[in-house]
Amino acid sequence: MAKFTDYNLRSEIYEALTALHFKEPTAVQAKLIPVILQGHSVVGQSQTGSGKTHTFLIPIFQQYDAENQNVQAVITTPSRELAQQIYEAAKQLGSTFSESDQPRISLYVGGMDKSRQIHQLKNKQPQIVIGTPGRIKDLYQAGELDIHTASTLVVDEADMTLDLGFLPDVDAIASAMPEDLKMHVFSATIPQKLQPFLKKYLSNPVIEEIPSETVIAPTIKNILVGTKGESKDTLVYNLLTMGNPYLALVFANTKKRAHELTKSLRSRGLKVAEIHGGIQPRERKRTMQQIQHLDYQYVVATDLAARGIDIPGVSLIINDGIPTELEFFIHRVGRTGRNGMSGTAITIYNPDEENRVQMVENMGVKFEPMTYAHGELKSGYDRRRRQKRAKTTAKLDPTMIGMVKKKKKRVKPGYKRQIKNNIARDAKYKKRVEERETLRAAKKAKKRSHGK
Repeated sequence: MAKFTDYNLRSEIYEALTALHFKEPTAVQAKLIPVILQGHSVVGQSQTGSGKTHTFLIPIFQQYDAENQNVQAVITTPSRELAQQIYEAAKQLGSTFSESDQPRISLYVGGMDKSRQIHQLKNKQPQIVIGTPGRIKDLYQAGELDIHTASTLVVDEADMTLDLGFLPDVDAIASAMPEDLKMHVFSATIPQKLQPFLKKYLSNPVIEEIPSETVIAPTIKNILVGTKGESKDTLVYNLLTMGNPYLALVFANTKKRAHELTKSLRSRGLKVAEIHGGIQPRERKRTMQQIQHLDYQYVVATDLAARGIDIPGVSLIINDGIPTELEFFIHRVGRTGRNGMSGTAITIYNPDEENRVQMVENMGVKFEPMTYAHGELKSGYDRRRRQKRAKTTAKLDPTMIGMVKKKKKRVKPGYKRQIKNNIARDAKYKKRVEERETLRAAKKAKKRSHGK
């Protein structure tokens, strides 16, 4: 098994990893850190929570040159929250360097004071740049940020960058950099539309797809609960309050639904944080800091949080329905049960979402069916049991099918027993008819033989 000590890193990096309690590299780290350190460009496909951030940060800090005062590395990511998260991780790694050698790390995202950023850039350029593609591109095109000196470009969450329409900005950034640029692309998926970009900038990259051992981590208890006519608002509240989760994260499919659910839970007395794209950046940043400081026990969010925010200590995930984009289901549930810790993920579904539940199961996800009653979750039934039973039930003739349907419409006490009795009588009648037909045929045959 690989160890970080195998990589012959700077003592400052080992000190920082010790403070993080990182002992052994994750699968993606073990595969790609040595390759990046050897000077290769890479494409790493790995699921959320697999350790991608330190996969590219560790080599950047290993190759960092304190005497070079120019921009040395640029890291782009599609969301402000994820940029902030990477920035904090980078600051932690840099904190162990001596005061004179500490790298200058700057964060550039939309929503921050651009004029202040420009003023700071006129005084001194950062050595490591982290931010959203649009803001980094704007500062470069304004002639303020000198990214043309960088030797490394990291494109994090490339599929999300593509989906949100930021790839042209990343293209503009990459085109401003040296021809011998080392580019590292990390993504949970590599869609076909991303291929032209990869071919344009990457020459013979090392491509690694890190498969998950299971679709859902074995540390996660993955539960499915039907509404059974109960409102989702009430069911979400009951599930949140039946225990005492360390930190519970509730996912809604839309900003409108997230706001409605937050309002409902607050009206019932819960202190709830609300995180989605409709919240102003400054307020969102403040709320995230409060969550990190454990000022909130309950958080309602859209899928922005599934891909862009890494909140440690999430012990309970509740899906307020199946996500519109099915792949987000894995990202949502993956927010809990991390680093070997146990976690619970509960997915609530309406009867009309049955097909979508089946589609999630077709991805390899296995649910434990349960029902909520009297303040607790109890083992439920296989919702497909009727389908399975139908396959093994004896086929009835049209007459009996009509009889069964007629009885079902009446729904009187004991109708099931009556149907069984009717089926038995019908079978007995058919047997008698068959016996009579056999007897008649035998008599006719006997007469014909006598006539001869």
